[in-house]
Amino acid sequence: MSTTRPNLNRLENRVAIVTGGASGIGAETVRLFASEGASVLIADMDEDGANALASEFGDEVAALKVDVTREEDVAAAVAEATDRWGSLDVMFNNAGFGGALGPIDTTSVEDFDITMDVLVKGVFLGIKHAAKVMKPQGSGSIINTASVAGLQAGYSPHLYSVAKAAVIHLTKTVALELGENGIRVNAICPGIIATPLAAGRPGVSDSHLEKLKSALGRSQVLGRIGDPSDIAMAALWLAGDESTFVTGHAQVVDGGAAAGRKWSKQGEWITAERPIKMYRPEGR
Repeated sequence: MSTTRPNLNRLENRVAIVTGGASGIGAETVRLFASEGASVLIADMDEDGANALASEFGDEVAALKVDVTREEDVAAAVAEATDRWGSLDVMFNNAGFGGALGPIDTTSVEDFDITMDVLVKGVFLGIKHAAKVMKPQGSGSIINTASVAGLQAGYSPHLYSVAKAAVIHLTKTVALELGENGIRVNAICPGIIATPLAAGRPGVSDSHLEKLKSALGRSQVLGRIGDPSDIAMAALWLAGDESTFVTGHAQVVDGGAAAGRKWSKQGEWITAERPIKMYRPEGR
């Protein structure tokens, strides 16, 4: 649902890294940040996809193959951005995947480890190495992709939910430390977003995503599921000057899904034919 928006140069002269920036939410954020004047490093395991996206722009967007579970890769991404453009103003720790599936008694230790490595350690490493640059600057915005699954059970598999809850809490604890250095740390908690992750597999076709959007949208309060641009706009707000008094915050962007079921689907008790007899204190 990407739309043309006026270019306000809200990130002019700023440098950003977007992990998982070759597709989905990450790619939409790269495009939006670049359109707002930022220099952007796309850090992604998908080297070909990252290079293809970077080729849409000039010298102010670059790509680097990065495995966020490897500290040397994350450190190299921060070094690449600062060597190219002289600073690091925004670190968007967005890389992720669905993680381990299935019942708890069949989940392997190997699946546990890779889920936590990508979804938690990857965020930790991004924060760690961004902080090394941002602390001397006395400024910066670190944004972490979490999920409504980290706020409430029942949205996702066990380990994905646990990992996203950890990201939210890590965001808050680190915000208390880095705020004293002028650095803001926030998380975005998407609901269901139209990406290959939501479809359950990479490389899913556009037609399948459209079917997914239609099927799931009918149960959503606003009549649709989220688009990567919805999350990119939230990241832009957290990256820019409009949110300079916001830190330690888990920003929910889910179209109202976490608030509860649609009013029209909650049962007969809300209909006019069955009015609720309210208790009223005496004399009222």
